[in-house]
Amino acid sequence: MAKTVTKSAKKPAAKAAAKPVGKAAKPAAKPAPKAAAKAATKPAAKATAKPAPKAKAKSAKKPVLKLSMLKPSVNNMTVRVFARAAGFDHAETDAWGNTRSPEYMARNPAHLTPMIEDKSLPRGVLWESCAIMQYLANKHGLEKFYPKAPAKRAMIDSAMFYLIGTLYPYVARATYPALGFPQYAGEVGHSDAHPDKKSEAQKAAMAAIAEPLEVFHSFFRDGKPFIGGTSPSIADIRLAATLEFLAVIDYPLPKWAKDYVEAIEKKLGKAYAEPAADVRGYIAYVRSQPKA
Repeated sequence: MAKTVTKSAKKPAAKAAAKPVGKAAKPAAKPAPKAAAKAATKPAAKATAKPAPKAKAKSAKKPVLKLSMLKPSVNNMTVRVFARAAGFDHAETDAWGNTRSPEYMARNPAHLTPMIEDKSLPRGVLWESCAIMQYLANKHGLEKFYPKAPAKRAMIDSAMFYLIGTLYPYVARATYPALGFPQYAGEVGHSDAHPDKKSEAQKAAMAAIAEPLEVFHSFFRDGKPFIGGTSPSIADIRLAATLEFLAVIDYPLPKWAKDYVEAIEKKLGKAYAEPAADVRGYIAYVRSQPKA
């Protein structure tokens, strides 16, 4: 959020003009008496001008954010966490079952969530979790989450793009069958292939997760607590949320990854825990259902 700047109208006190001692006509033949000397060396009287009263600090208004989202989704969880961590005054609308409605499609032909509404945007709305976080961080100067320095920003961007381009597709193929989410068209999971083939594809995706996960650990974090350094960045929020889905398939997360998610939740507190509870609740519900 932009910081509120308190302007101070305080002016330096006017200097008091010291009155000359006696007339400046002729130098006295005798030194001035001690009493007179002391009077001459006394500090000037206090200025009568009073400093102007301090201007009252304007109350900081939280940026308003309208967000359409789906609670069980880690993509949506990402923006929900960010909105809370950044201190937005946001209103969430659960779009479950409404993303294909004429009203929603008229604004968002991609029928995706999360989606924010913002009049300053060319089309008034924006979807895709990473794009939303980048936009809001840029608009409100949230360098803590998305640094302006080109090199640091490049690493945040690279981590997010690598996640959505490589890691997340593996996570989706591995977890969507268990979560009951629609599979991607053109893939085995979406086809009418034999269940054994679908199971093989799911297992292959699970096995593929380890490599990109290690890249985040060894390359993007590189010994730091987070990708963003000492505090979580938007890339960290996106990664931690993604890892939440792996619980539905009992994926054996390495210790560093478990510690990493715990550290982010501890650092962000309720901002992370509240949206995560919705995802975890849905996973618990799915796991409680009898297997077909």
